[in-house]
Amino acid sequence: MINKIAETTHLSVEDFHNHVVTAGQPLVIRGLVNDWPIVQAGKESALAFCNYLRRFDRGVEVNTAFGPPAINGRIFYNNDMSGLNCRMGNEKLATSLNYLLEHFNDDPAPMLAIQSVVVPQYLPGMQLENRLGLLPNIEPRIWIGGKATVAAHYDPSENIACCLAGKRRFTLFPPSQIANLYVGPFEFTPSGTTVSMVDFDNPDYDKFPNFKLAEQHALQAELEPGDAIYIPYLWWHHVKALEGINALMNYWWGKGDEQRGEPRNALLMSIMAIRDLPEHHKKAWQEIFNHYVFSAQDTVSQHIPKARRGILGELTPDLLRTLRKTIVRVLSRID
Repeated sequence: MINKIAETTHLSVEDFHNHVVTAGQPLVIRGLVNDWPIVQAGKESALAFCNYLRRFDRGVEVNTAFGPPAINGRIFYNNDMSGLNCRMGNEKLATSLNYLLEHFNDDPAPMLAIQSVVVPQYLPGMQLENRLGLLPNIEPRIWIGGKATVAAHYDPSENIACCLAGKRRFTLFPPSQIANLYVGPFEFTPSGTTVSMVDFDNPDYDKFPNFKLAEQHALQAELEPGDAIYIPYLWWHHVKALEGINALMNYWWGKGDEQRGEPRNALLMSIMAIRDLPEHHKKAWQEIFNHYVFSAQDTVSQHIPKARRGILGELTPDLLRTLRKTIVRVLSRID
């Protein structure tokens, strides 16, 4: 039995930032955006929702995925993983909305998913009528589609997703469950990030036996229009749209300091430099990483005079520049 995600109906800005985010646990906020005009349109009908969007449409093509009814809405690889089971392209919003309305009652319906559309850029003005008080300065993105399913994946950022129309089922896993989710390749993915290879609607326990362990840690919730969910940094989330037209608006933040680089790049470098070393070498490097990277800073450098700590102390802008130049110089020698 999958446990439910914790819920609340009242959440102040201060509680959200000082308690919810720092706790790093998912949370459903029921009715958080009930007062948004777009949510009211979504609650009225699929047609009313589409007509609301058309007010802001400037006729620009947006990222859109297309798939046949046979894939049952699952955005994934084809059978031999030589490609995807759907086509990624661009389409005008109005055309896609008409298509979704036309196939609203089909079962199964052809898959169409409008993905990660930056609202101020492509639907200018809509964000002014639908403001998220918890994150007033974060640029929203909108996702629209039919009964589409997005495989479990993680985002290298904090995330709030607000349901605008239809219903969506979110299934979340903590980062500790990565080994039990059977993650696919880095180089080729359905949407830019690695995904679980498990079909959650029909899990193959013979092929993916440890997925049963992941399910013991799974948290789940269904969102209706007006509800929102906080998905913590690096938490895995599987998203299944349950109605003929579904939409959500999400907000990503907390990606870190651009001057320090993306942690994912350090991971890729580590795979290249460390993963295939002899086992006793890897264990030694694991201890070194635990000491220098994952230990508290003061335990690493407190015995060194502050003026002589270098990169073991505070990473000042000058030190960051020097460190980046050193890394670039080293990488430039790799042919």
